[in-house]
Amino acid sequence: MARYTDAVCRLCRREGVKLYLKGEKCYSDKCPVVKRPTPPGMHGMARQRKVSEYGVQLREKQKARRFYGVLEGQFEKYFDLASRKKGVTGEILLQTLERRLDNVVYRLGFAGSRAESRQVVKHSHIEVNGRKVNIPSYLVREGDVIAVREGSRDHKRVKEVTAAGPRTVPAWLTAEPEAMRGTVVRMPNRDEIDAPVQEHLIVELYSR
Repeated sequence: MARYTDAVCRLCRREGVKLYLKGEKCYSDKCPVVKRPTPPGMHGMARQRKVSEYGVQLREKQKARRFYGVLEGQFEKYFDLASRKKGVTGEILLQTLERRLDNVVYRLGFAGSRAESRQVVKHSHIEVNGRKVNIPSYLVREGDVIAVREGSRDHKRVKEVTAAGPRTVPAWLTAEPEAMRGTVVRMPNRDEIDAPVQEHLIVELYSR
């Protein structure tokens, strides 16, 4: 599967906001968005052209896609799924992205970034309701218990991340750091999702 392999900090600088793609570095003064708040490339400091309405909508979609680390085809499928459900399409889209297992593992503090979380899930270190799940796009449900598998709890990187102390866990999840597990209490509300996007612009983009 195709994946972005260049420096991920370039993506944050391109979007002009922190997408938290680099783990601990994003929370420090070493973050390139703080040090160099300009788009990457030799013309990053040049005067920016006026962005069209389509361009603004496209940037919001790219920002959301990169924030959650999903490919273009995956993102379109999530939007199609959200558009067929009752409710506000943009909010349902973000709610669906939040329910991805790799995102939940990151939210619970079992990985330093979503990219690392995907790797943790793919390498079969995570279980859901006592069963091994190695699919990062698996969508969790209310009541699901997500945990680090018994045989993976002594894994060096997992121990390093959990020992660093839990980050702020959203209210729709409960975390038990010492037991290396967490529970999905309910589905997330929009005000509990910190994705730096204006989802209504994404809906407008796909409605063109």
